[in-house]
Amino acid sequence: MPSKVFDSAKDALADVFEGATLMSGGFGLCGIAENCIGELVRRELRGLKLISNNIGNSGRGLAKLLVREQIAKAVCSYVGGNPDLEAQMLAGRIEVELVPQGTFAERIRAGGLGIPAFYTPAGADTILAAGREVRDFDRPCLLETALRADFAILKAERGDVYGNLWFKESARNFSPLMAMAADITIVEVEELLPLGALAPEDVHLPGIFVQRIFQGRDYRNDLEFRILEGESEAAPSSGARGWSFPEMAERVVRRLQPGGSLNLGIGLPTRIAEHIPPELGIMVHSENGVLGIQGRPSATELSPTLINAGKESVRIGAGASFFDSALSFGMIRGGHIDVCVLGGMQVDLEGSLANWMIPGRKVTGMGGAMDLVHGAGELIVLMQHFDRQGRPKLVERCSLPLTGKGVVDLVVTELGVFRPRGTHFEVLELAAGVALDEVALPGVMGG
Repeated sequence: MPSKVFDSAKDALADVFEGATLMSGGFGLCGIAENCIGELVRRELRGLKLISNNIGNSGRGLAKLLVREQIAKAVCSYVGGNPDLEAQMLAGRIEVELVPQGTFAERIRAGGLGIPAFYTPAGADTILAAGREVRDFDRPCLLETALRADFAILKAERGDVYGNLWFKESARNFSPLMAMAADITIVEVEELLPLGALAPEDVHLPGIFVQRIFQGRDYRNDLEFRILEGESEAAPSSGARGWSFPEMAERVVRRLQPGGSLNLGIGLPTRIAEHIPPELGIMVHSENGVLGIQGRPSATELSPTLINAGKESVRIGAGASFFDSALSFGMIRGGHIDVCVLGGMQVDLEGSLANWMIPGRKVTGMGGAMDLVHGAGELIVLMQHFDRQGRPKLVERCSLPLTGKGVVDLVVTELGVFRPRGTHFEVLELAAGVALDEVALPGVMGG
């Protein structure tokens, strides 16, 4: 059997060329191929097309290539927290194709499995559908094409000389999918093992998809957001009025059925995990490939490969599981998640949600939200009542680009609980001391 083992990133990446298309595994900084990225920086290759969920963050990970302007095009799902990418994107110095995260995962999976295209409801009712094929099945669905690359650069915790791989905790994410969708897959591992050292049932990715493997060195394994048990974050407020965050979380928890499943989006929603009574038996799902999150870790539980959708440190409970991003979004898209809680920039009377960009000013990217709004059994938006300019986020019609049309079931803010009814927002509850005229939009609020 010809050897797949290389001595270093330098040897394994020797034939990567300027203008190459590369897939890079990882979710934020979790599970990234640090040695491979360092070698691309060292070689100063230009004109690269990068297919990766986040493209690094603040000069770390793939952002090392961004700050040197080595990337000509980025295909990704999320920009938030990456000032290097957002600045270059708004200035027109880089071409960016934003893709809903579930679609992103499925396009890569399709590329590796020989499926040229597929239809999905994600984005079919948004600006992403402009000029593209939309077909009606049980609902409007957008045609998406497969993604492939010249090279994939990935990291696994363990691998053997054939390329069989084992990933630690939530570091699996997109890597198994990308391994299948590249002409040449290059993997760095923390432990390079002899053939047979990995039990067959422990192989997360068969080595048939791997062409090159090497022992990595000097890993930083950065955590983007290290938040420990008991550490508090600033609670939302409208001056001195309204609910504290635990009181807001309580309004969400009331909606949960014992033994159910719950997806928590980034920002405020991720914090709900800490406020769910264990006796409810809720399995908390995170789009990066975790089921069974139970809040913040202690210092002894802290792991750089165990994060939530916001790239924050978390802990898991009994019965938890890890899986790749395609399976994660299969849970969402397939209707297996009972409730989803997302943040919002605007929610309108029809229950339409906008939460991913302010044209010309801010581009966070849609992440997994466009899949979540169509896949979850119930969609709750948890947000502050007013934006930074003091304007209500409950509006007659969304003026920002939509994440989904007519998808919101309930809105919880620090001032109250509201339900979109088409012609008005039904007020289900107001925080103590808050009057209706403080939250009302003329003609659109009802008791």
